[in-house]
Parts: sequence; structure tokens; C-alpha cells
Amino acid sequence: MSSSPFHAGERAIQERAGVREKIEAIGGKIIRDYMPDQHRDFFVQLPFMLLSAHDASMHPRASLLVGRPGFAHSPDPRTLRIDAFPSASVALSVGAPIGLLGIQLETRRRNRMNGTITAIDDRGFTVHVDQSFGNCPQYIQSRAHSFVRDPAQSSGSPTPEGARISAEASAMVERSDTFFIATAAADPSEGLDVSHRGGKPGFVRREEHDGDTVLTWPEFRGNFYFNTLGNIAQNPRSSLLFIDFDTGNCLSLLGESEILWEDPALAAFAGAQRFVRFRVTSGLFQPDAVPLRWSAPEQARELPATGSWPQR
Repeated sequence: MSSSPFHAGERAIQERAGVREKIEAIGGKIIRDYMPDQHRDFFVQLPFMLLSAHDASMHPRASLLVGRPGFAHSPDPRTLRIDAFPSASVALSVGAPIGLLGIQLETRRRNRMNGTITAIDDRGFTVHVDQSFGNCPQYIQSRAHSFVRDPAQSSGSPTPEGARISAEASAMVERSDTFFIATAAADPSEGLDVSHRGGKPGFVRREEHDGDTVLTWPEFRGNFYFNTLGNIAQNPRSSLLFIDFDTGNCLSLLGESEILWEDPALAAFAGAQRFVRFRVTSGLFQPDAVPLRWSAPEQARELPATGSWPQR
């Protein structure tokens, strides 16, 4: 890319982490404004993807896109066509920015594509590529998938969640080893992002503060692009998406995030370079939301070296 692929928030976090010059030199070569053929071929194989888009109040939301492999396909290196619509209430419109994550759990492959919607019809939408880049396989639990019903069939009725989440939602969070986070830059023109987070079951700690649910998780060593943290530094509004891989249940939470750089607990949590704290404002629990089920996980090889929260 001819100019820096990182916005001011990302650059500030890179500077604080001491990797700014190194990552700038690498980022311009790895982050492209088109999809290489291996990325184009990868998206065609996927039964689901993650999307980050603004809702009507300009809050970034993480949601799922699901379909039989081939529902996402690329007619040319700067275009991705998706024949599906997101599971969450987001404001898809021509000209709107979105963030996309293609992740293949069984192989631990993942590729990112951030772009702009160029067309919408009754089958789905088309995206122009603004940024395309791969991510490493770290912290991804390997799982094989299978469909249990046609993606077009309806799922269970959603239940609203408040700032203090329900016992069922709390249990889902506390046993999860994976979730996805949607964030957005302060300037909508600088785009959105949706990222994977993984750890040992229970790596997301749930607490109640002043009647609200607060979730905290460790940030482990990654690719140093700091797409998520760079967005949070500018704009704390964010959302989390948890998937129960055994039942297909989904939990979507809206709230605000903050980065904890010097929390006393960091020294006791192996592998944690910082924490992120998320205060819930609202959410939605949807049973059987995903027409897929997954096998028991094969733990990511990085996890044995990571710590756990102390017992309470």
C-alpha cells in the first residue's frame, strides 16, 4: 500500500508497545488493498464468517454470516460477494464500511478483509476490498464443523440481556474458550474490525460492578498490528460475540472497552501483556442461532504457557 495501513490509534498503541517502526515496515507489505488468490480461494471454503458493522446508533456490532461453502466468493481480487445477511441488527448500506474475518477452525487459518459495501440485493451484498491480510493461528482451538439444518431455516427466539447479564449468559461466558470482538475507529472512514480472542476455558472473567456485568480478559502476544486495541484507544464502543459450539447458541453483548496497561494482576497471569475490561450495556441471547455444530476442541499449542484467573 502506498500510505500507512494503520490509523492514529493503532500507531499510538504500537508506539507504546515499542514496535512502531518494525510494524510499519512490515505492515505496508503484508496489508494489501486487494486479495491474493489464496485468500480468495480461502473464503470460498468457509461455512461461516464474522462481520463488524455499525448499527443505527453507530455502535460497532459483531455478527455472524453463515451459508454453505461458496456463499462467499470473489469475482476479482478487489471484490468479495457474500450471499447471506448478518445475524445482528446492523445498518448495512451502500458506502458503509465493514470489517470481515474469515476463520477456519479446523485448520486454524484466518484472513481479514476490511472494505466498503458497494451493492445490496435480496440475496446479500458486495464488498470492495480496502485492506486484506492474514493472521497467525495463535490461540485458535481446532474444531471440525457439520451442518445440523439448512442455513435458511429459522432459529430460536432471542432474549434481551440487560447491563447485568442472565445466569445462562454468564455460564456461557465463563466456560468459553473463544469469542469475537467488534470495534471501530473514531472516524468511520477509517473502518471497523472484528477479531478473534482465544484462551483456556474461563479466560474471560465475569464480575458485577455497581449492578452491571464487567468482563475482563488477558491480551496475549499477537501480530502487533493492534487493530482492536488501536480502535479501543480512540473509541471504546465495542461488542462481543460468544458462540456455544455444542448447541449453536449465541450471545451478543454491547458495551464499552478499556485497556488496562498496569493492572496488579498482570504479574500473576502468565502470558498476559495487558488486560481489556468490557462493561456490558445490553445484549441478546439467541438459542440455536447457528445451524452448525463443532467437534470437541483440540487446544491451541500456545495455551499451556498461559495462566488462569485465581479462584474466588
